[in-house]
Amino acid sequence: MKHLISALVQNVPGVLSHVSGMLAARGYNIESLAVGETEDPKMSRMTFVVVGDTYILSQVRAQLAKLVTVVDVQDLSAHEFVERDLMLIRVSAGEESRSSILELVQIFRASVLDVTPDYLMIEVSGNESKVEAFIDVMRPYGIVELVRTGRIALARAAASETLQKAKLGD
Repeated sequence: MKHLISALVQNVPGVLSHVSGMLAARGYNIESLAVGETEDPKMSRMTFVVVGDTYILSQVRAQLAKLVTVVDVQDLSAHEFVERDLMLIRVSAGEESRSSILELVQIFRASVLDVTPDYLMIEVSGNESKVEAFIDVMRPYGIVELVRTGRIALARAAASETLQKAKLGD
């Protein structure tokens, strides 16, 4: 089972290396990882996906909680959340296929960022399944290059309030 974990960490040099190294040293595979500064420049949010059962999840949370630079850890997959994945993709787009590709871009509410006589660079954002579906429909046209951010997520407001109350009760 996939678990979407959100960790609030101190925004200091080496924290990403420290957290990812700790998980790797214990044999936990990180399927997706995104890190960025929060509304407080002293803090960053790490959002990552790990695969495993509830035991693995509890071990990951316990190990993260031991790190001095980790302020808070949440399993977002246990609550309602909003997630996004951002992808840039370059596809072959000659005269014969360009109009079909542009039609698919509109259907997926994507954006064309760069146009050359032979290629299109497209930006797609949405949940993981939308991004995966776009990749699947682009394969026949020829994917030249692809890069993704990894999943980012926040608990919905009601779930966030529940999480805050649970912390206060600890």
